[in-house]
Amino acid sequence: MDEPPTELPERRRVLVVDDEKTVRETLSLIFTARGYQTRTADSAEEALVLIDCWTPDVAILDVGLPQMNGVELASHIRRDCPACHILLFSGLPETGELVDEAARAGEIFEILAKPVHPDFLLQWVGQHIRK
Repeated sequence: MDEPPTELPERRRVLVVDDEKTVRETLSLIFTARGYQTRTADSAEEALVLIDCWTPDVAILDVGLPQMNGVELASHIRRDCPACHILLFSGLPETGELVDEAARAGEIFEILAKPVHPDFLLQWVGQHIRK
């Protein structure tokens, strides 16, 4: 008798936060096509509202967000969703200063320089998400 197909875990949730619509929508399409439940937000404030009712397993955050930056958002997510894996990415030169400031406060985050190849993001998420 054949074994039933293995079901994907219920929780494979990826949150993408970027104020650039093209980046946000492209990453959402890529992750959705690979079977992830994906939600997007164009600001930190929108992301915080979203995670009140939808807890991500992974959050991919642009550092250069308007108002609250991605490093500040990462701190909020880490506090509110401690099991969520966080990846920051940025094309801004001042990002290093923000990450260093967070590190001095005890917040260590992984950060990548934009542009980030989608295959690398898929690999990173696959390694960090609970399977």
